[in-house]
Amino acid sequence: MKKTILGTTAAAALAAGFVYAQTWTGELVIVSWGGAYSASQQNAYHDPFMAMHPGVRIINDESSAEAVARLRAMDEAGNITWDIVDVVAADAIRLCDEGLAMVIDHDEWLEPAPDGTPASVDFGESLVSECFIPQIIYSTTFGYRTDVAAWEGRTPDGLCAVFDLENFPGMRSLERRPINNLEWALICDGVAVEDIYDVLETEEGVNQALAKLDTIRDSVIWWSAGAETPQRLADGEVVIGSTYNGRLFSVIEEQNQPVAMLWDYQVFDLDGWIIPAGVDESKLPLIREYIRFATDTQRLADQAQFISYGPARASSAPLVATHATLGIEMAPHMPTDPANNATAFFFNYEWWADNRDDLDARFNAWLAQ
Repeated sequence: MKKTILGTTAAAALAAGFVYAQTWTGELVIVSWGGAYSASQQNAYHDPFMAMHPGVRIINDESSAEAVARLRAMDEAGNITWDIVDVVAADAIRLCDEGLAMVIDHDEWLEPAPDGTPASVDFGESLVSECFIPQIIYSTTFGYRTDVAAWEGRTPDGLCAVFDLENFPGMRSLERRPINNLEWALICDGVAVEDIYDVLETEEGVNQALAKLDTIRDSVIWWSAGAETPQRLADGEVVIGSTYNGRLFSVIEEQNQPVAMLWDYQVFDLDGWIIPAGVDESKLPLIREYIRFATDTQRLADQAQFISYGPARASSAPLVATHATLGIEMAPHMPTDPANNATAFFFNYEWWADNRDDLDARFNAWLAQ
């Protein structure tokens, strides 16, 4: 089928006089993370795709945080109700290993780069699983209030301010899972970054990380959705908290709240699509058409107009320009910008895929104490 390339938004394309034949019809249930991230996908992917195909309706589900458990339950019940699911790389690896995500040929499914470079080359090392279709490079990092009177003019200048209740008193917001929290705890307990996962391989290492978290536990509000920390910061409910860098960009730049970024030891990660194994086969042609569109070079660059995540394709990076409404250059707000990533480290996808279930159980037991 001949493809017509749409501009950055459906409204802009339609205003320019483009008319698209109703080549596809049907309904797609697309699962993602909600908040500013789902809004960026709506603007860059969903709306343009539906403008191209007026017979298609996309239903947003914001259950990605529970994707592994929900897909396991759906598989056991023999009733897959999701069509496309947005997950982090480690979860994609787990789902692939368990046979819950479809194996795909990236060069068959995905559009080549504009110069003809195959998708597998253009995405490069971000293809961490044969089931995973990358979208973005993002980071989990911290934001903090810039107007905390009790700090007496002090400004957090590093990760370990999170664990410093004496100089930076107030409530923290941390994610209700072991990932990142254990790594950050060990770093602030003196463990070198290159040794983190070796230390976490041991019972003593996990105990060390949890003991460090114990030092601030009474000052922590736990979050499950990425939008929670930005809202808590904006409301003044917490003074410092972790979340995805794009969510912090939104509260700082778009909402103009008195919040600043703390990039120290941000954790790089990948996010992208998987197709559930057992999805309705009659929907696969439409699913493939959507995925091919939503992961082409222009679309991934378009998403960066709405949120500060780096596109996973090499060919998309040069096309990242200014914010769609603010007009500010987006490159300096990306986690991959040299000014932001001096101490950044990459999340170990394989290690967490192998150890996540055990450490989830251990972490939840610790929370329940």
